[in-house]
Amino acid sequence: MAAFRGPKVSKVWLWRWRRNPLRRRSDALEAWIVLAAWALTVIGGVLTGVLATQSVESGLARQRAEWHSVPALLNDDVPKSTASASDADMVWAKVHWTAADGSPHAGQARVTVGTPAGTPVTVWTDADGRLVTRPATPSQARLRAALVGVLVGVSVAGVPFIGGRLVRGRMERRRMAQWDEDWQRVGPLWGRKTG
Repeated sequence: MAAFRGPKVSKVWLWRWRRNPLRRRSDALEAWIVLAAWALTVIGGVLTGVLATQSVESGLARQRAEWHSVPALLNDDVPKSTASASDADMVWAKVHWTAADGSPHAGQARVTVGTPAGTPVTVWTDADGRLVTRPATPSQARLRAALVGVLVGVSVAGVPFIGGRLVRGRMERRRMAQWDEDWQRVGPLWGRKTG
């Protein structure tokens, strides 16, 4: 049975840092580059992902605190049917409202098809009375923040990872070129007989 499994290969961990007469300077340098690339990949990716998540979550929490709903009135009747609308469809219509400071404002909001003029509609405004979208709920904010954090973390982690791979590839090509030079020098000597 052992013949079918092949020879047992033992892997030596951290071989590039161990003392060895066959270890080249480039082996040790490559080991440090790999270590640095992995450390920057993991630490940089996790740190920036967490910071991005916290930033997005705090921004969305600030929106929830600052944005508020305001009752608005529909200016005109919304037709009961449009070219491709069903009863459940929403369309844009002009509305007007009064801000907290008493100033009149107007804008467009999504309303149900067939809504008559003068119907109260809820719109969301910021501190200056400008129309904004409905702020994200706490659970929506957590999901958005987590997705942004993962995306940013993976993107940032990719930079040192790819950089390390490119440096290692260049070192490998240089090492192979050196092997070719050495072989061209030593190879012809193998054909001679000693005696």
